[in-house]
Amino acid sequence: MAQRQEVAIKNKEGIKKITLTPLNKVKINKKERMKTGIFEFDRVLGQGFVPGEVLLLTGEPGVGKSTLLLQALQKLNTIYISGEESPEQVKDRAERLNIGLEHFSFSNDLQVDGITDYIETAEEKPEILVIDSIQTVYSKDVDSPPGSVNQLKECAAKLIDIAKRFHVTVILIGHITKDGDIAGPKTLEHLVDCVLNFEGEQVSNFRVLRSSKNRFGSTDEIGIFEMKEGGLREVTNPLVFLDNMNELVPGKSIVGVNEGKRQLFYEIQTLAVTTILSNPRRVVKGVDYNKVQLLLAVIKKHLSLQLDSYDIYVNVIGGVKITSPLADLGIIASLYSSLKNIPISKKTVFIGEVGLLGEVRKGFQEEKIIHESKRLGFNNIYSSKNIDSVKKIINIIVRG
Repeated sequence: MAQRQEVAIKNKEGIKKITLTPLNKVKINKKERMKTGIFEFDRVLGQGFVPGEVLLLTGEPGVGKSTLLLQALQKLNTIYISGEESPEQVKDRAERLNIGLEHFSFSNDLQVDGITDYIETAEEKPEILVIDSIQTVYSKDVDSPPGSVNQLKECAAKLIDIAKRFHVTVILIGHITKDGDIAGPKTLEHLVDCVLNFEGEQVSNFRVLRSSKNRFGSTDEIGIFEMKEGGLREVTNPLVFLDNMNELVPGKSIVGVNEGKRQLFYEIQTLAVTTILSNPRRVVKGVDYNKVQLLLAVIKKHLSLQLDSYDIYVNVIGGVKITSPLADLGIIASLYSSLKNIPISKKTVFIGEVGLLGEVRKGFQEEKIIHESKRLGFNNIYSSKNIDSVKKIINIIVRG
């Protein structure tokens, strides 16, 4: 018995006692959000940065992450740590974009311990700390190369600690894999307060900023930008992705969806061509592949169309992605239009989610999209209000 007590006492050695604080006595930092001055960026953040917030920004190489940050942070006191570019490269880009550099300080020193030590001892703390990228920094306490799982976890933990203690907003730029996922451990996403995804094809001028996680704002909002020679330009026009609205071509439809508090309209193009392959091709860009597969099954069942002899290609114009289920009806309409080689009439928009039983379901804030469609001059608006089944798509397209 005495031996058991002695072992228990030894096991308690080194245990740190917890301290409890009544929540009603906790003082909240009431400092206002730091606005970037770029409305589309602030919209996604939740009207600006929160002091002490930690953000993870990801996107394809060359999509414009560094350009976005240089434009957004030019009015905020910023330390920019880069293992990707030299100070000459960063300054050259800033000058080409006509961005003022008086609030920027730059460093190529990538040891996270030195970075955090500087923040701790600096008399004037920066408002923003940018790490470009989290895969290039390292900690002296971890015996593994930069970018390894252990290094990522340790560096992220130290940067998060410094952000919370000194109310410095930290932006971590992260690489992504070939599949479009964030590289590194999934726990990195769970540790940060906000995950921002900067999307867009390099062959397209349009870029979309989304938030897949945001502890201080909504994850429904998106910011839309257009890449110009002078940098990123904000886009507020809901019809920006519709260049050839008056062109009558089979296989094209316009869909209206909600992106946060705004209503946007996209052009979906579908091409159905006969194939000699035993397994016909299904190529999808801009919408979820599995969603398209479900819609193809619905078409085959409820519109009595045999699709096994067709290669089918679906694309959203503009190099952007649609996540809203309200695009379902438009995808089916464009496919039927291509199969039958019948163009859809001008000023027609489709708004509706399609169920596996072929029913057209009402979507979130559908009335707002309908109202915006009318304001923009769409004469033929098809939604759950006037279509209850996908079978009616046939009459709509044939009738013109």
